[in-house]
Amino acid sequence: MYIIIVGGGRLGYYLARTLLDEQHEVLIIEKDASTVQSIVNEMGSICIKGDGCETSLLAEAGTNRADIFISVTGDDEDNLVACQVAKYKFNVPRTISRIRNPKHEALFKKLGVDVTVSSTSIILEHIKHEVPTNPLMHLLSIKEKGLEIVEIKIQPGSKTVGKAIKDLTLPAESILALIIHPDTNPTVPSPATVLQAEDQIIAVTRPDNEALLRSALTGN
Repeated sequence: MYIIIVGGGRLGYYLARTLLDEQHEVLIIEKDASTVQSIVNEMGSICIKGDGCETSLLAEAGTNRADIFISVTGDDEDNLVACQVAKYKFNVPRTISRIRNPKHEALFKKLGVDVTVSSTSIILEHIKHEVPTNPLMHLLSIKEKGLEIVEIKIQPGSKTVGKAIKDLTLPAESILALIIHPDTNPTVPSPATVLQAEDQIIAVTRPDNEALLRSALTGN
């Protein structure tokens, strides 16, 4: 795949290294000349100097043939503009943006950014997941299908421990995809699968059904 990364800081740098190791074609766009030179010295001519929000530069970079466009600068506004130009001017099928302020996430999604990544939100999700009263953690949003992939942990003392999945009332359009237990290998659940304490359940559901799914799986 051809992947364009806007922002050659630490995040963009390590993304590029990993993607190159996986044999993808990668181009970094970076404003700072010294950062560009440092990347070129180490990884070859995969980095160009310029503003990833500028249409003319994106045209020169071949954005019209990019499979994925990722903007990871330290400025939310720049990331949003870059992704919008890539998506609506060059028809890039998948845009991914870093967000420093998690309050901007709804706006980014409303304006067409396919995937948003906020380190603050990720950390908060993990903290919530460790609190027994908040057993659900978001893993991935499948925006085009209106679905969420979530993880729900069965806490000791949950009313559903010892119950088979067939005896639970799951909300419509919710699918249990995988159960991970600390002492056994991950398994694909069947109707006869019995829930155990400490089970981590990976499920697909609609956002408006999350509370119902959590209640059905935990009994709370």
